[in-house]
This record gives sequence, C-alpha cells and structure tokens, in this order.
Amino acid sequence: MQLRRKRAYDNAEAADGFRVLVDRLWPRGLAKERTEIDLWAKDTAPSPELRKAWHAASDDDWGVYADRYRAELENETAPALEELAAELKQHDLVTLVYAAHDEERNHAVVLEQALSELL
Repeated sequence: MQLRRKRAYDNAEAADGFRVLVDRLWPRGLAKERTEIDLWAKDTAPSPELRKAWHAASDDDWGVYADRYRAELENETAPALEELAAELKQHDLVTLVYAAHDEERNHAVVLEQALSELL
C-alpha cells in the first residue's frame, strides 16, 4: 500500500487513489464536491487544544507540537488511529489530505509516520 500527502487546496486527481481528509475542521473556502474526499478522519486529527496551541506557536516549536501530537495518537486517539489504519489497508493508494500551508511541518506528516508503523 502506498501512502501520500496532498494539500486540500490542490486539485483532486484520479492518481490520488483513496482520499482521506485528516483535518478536524473542513478546509476554509472549499466546496465538499471539489475536494472529492472519500473519508473524513477528523477523530485522528490533533485535539482542538493542541491545534490552537500550534497556531499560536512559532515555527521553532514544531518538534514540541509533533511530540505532543504523537502522544495523542498513542493514547486518547489510538482507537481512531487503529480504525483508520484498518480502513486504509483495503486500498492500494491512499492520499492524506490536509489544509495546512507548510507542506513539511504539519500534522499530516506526523500522522503519515504513525500510520506507516501500523500498516
């Protein structure tokens, strides 16, 4: 199984395979029809508290944020993560869709790592 990441604001393509929105909130300004989302896995997204803390933090705090999100995925979000992994195993190609502007420092990167360990 192949796992990819893509911004929600980029056009959906057939080459994306099974598209999973991994944000807790729907991406601002996007019509649901345009995004072509197959599954919305909002229960695996960072908690509202962590999301708000991250938006208020500097870029230098990325490691702290990523560690806190990993801790959520290992604890309170673990059942949702396992359920998502079970669903993704049914598909050959999966694209994790997220709205963040930074393509290298966002929760989808951490989630992709966590899912790779389960898959």
